[in-house]
Amino acid sequence: GHLIPIAFVSAETGAGVPELLNIFTKLMPNPAEGNPPPILKGEGKDASPVEVKPDPNGHVVAHVFKITNDPFVGKMSIFRVYQGTVRPESQLFIGDARKPFKVGHLFKVQGGKHEEIDAGIPGDICAVAKIDEIHYDAILHDSHDEDNFHLKPLDFPQPMYGLAVQPQSRGQEQKLAQAIQKLTEEDPCFIVEHNQELNETVIRGLGEYHMRVMLQRMSTRYNVEVDTRPPRIAYRETITRPAEGHYRHKKQTGGAGQFGEVFLRVRPLGRGDGFVFTNKVVGGAIPTSLIPAVEKGVRQVLDNGAIAGYPLQDVRVTVYDGKHHSVDSKEVAFVAAGKKAFVDAIQKARPIILEPIVNMHISAPTDSIGTVTGDISGMRGRILDQRMLPGNQAMVDGQAPLAETISYYSTLKAHTAGEGVYTLEFSHYEAVPPNIQQELVSRYKGDDED
Repeated sequence: GHLIPIAFVSAETGAGVPELLNIFTKLMPNPAEGNPPPILKGEGKDASPVEVKPDPNGHVVAHVFKITNDPFVGKMSIFRVYQGTVRPESQLFIGDARKPFKVGHLFKVQGGKHEEIDAGIPGDICAVAKIDEIHYDAILHDSHDEDNFHLKPLDFPQPMYGLAVQPQSRGQEQKLAQAIQKLTEEDPCFIVEHNQELNETVIRGLGEYHMRVMLQRMSTRYNVEVDTRPPRIAYRETITRPAEGHYRHKKQTGGAGQFGEVFLRVRPLGRGDGFVFTNKVVGGAIPTSLIPAVEKGVRQVLDNGAIAGYPLQDVRVTVYDGKHHSVDSKEVAFVAAGKKAFVDAIQKARPIILEPIVNMHISAPTDSIGTVTGDISGMRGRILDQRMLPGNQAMVDGQAPLAETISYYSTLKAHTAGEGVYTLEFSHYEAVPPNIQQELVSRYKGDDED
């Protein structure tokens, strides 16, 4: 019920800052009076709160709340001491690590200045340099009694805004990887994903401005210039009905030739069942030793696709007949015959392109929910659930194609005055609409012609 006087600070001149700091000194609680954040011991449901006292003579318990990579000093790990005293030459463990590290130099950080100090007591904010093993949110301690200590995890917003990046200059891939790794150490809301299937590196953050800042840091701090574009979508191909395929591979080059003939059947499997290869050849029409060559040719199509360049899935292939030549039938001939026979069968099996569908969980102010549900419908999506939350908030659960959600971050922020948040998680694959399939196939054929 008491009013606390606060000094007014000029944004232009900084006048009033000393007065404000004096008020903090007089009225704010000191570390012995304040309430430390909840520190837990153990993991998951077995985690239980533990008491940490601001006793400079107790075991050291400190929390790493920030990582920076200084171009002159190197990696700086900044932590707050909650219990015990940290000194140069101290031996500290990181989390449940078995081996301690030695505190060589202990710093007090003020802006860009790093001043060496002799000790850090409870309430002090200190830093150590060049200890690569330290990570954000780590607990530093000097006794194995605190091996399983950790702070209650903070609920950071999920990084949803993504950009695919590649260096502008060849040969800078390793330099880019190092820059991204250092930036992810500093910012828990900046993550990197590498999609081996698409050979693509995607960085994700909390929005366009966040990503712009991180790209600028790559340029100014690590001298890495990158090209960016929206992430690719991991489409798939499959078939919708049974069919048969046949191909005869025959090549004569003057000496020994190549010959192989393959007959096979394909039929669709259930969504998510993958790929099954079966050998039903009888009578030695294709020698058993050459059946793996046929499968190798089939798998080349699985990896590279048959209609739009995307991996094939959910198909059973059965090789049931063929022909061989005692001299000219080599592995390379049956690899080629298996590949072309499989492509022939796919073209007859009414192939379709599948796209990833994601579950969307959107939280927004109640008065924006009508707009949010309209957004989902406009993204070829569907509403699964809608419920009210405390604080004039509502939650909408839905599903939509991943391709339609790429730029949704900006849309949601605009529709909810910056208050809306959402998360995505993969659900399943579904067939794309005919017009989108035609566009993807045409693009693939155009790339082939180029």
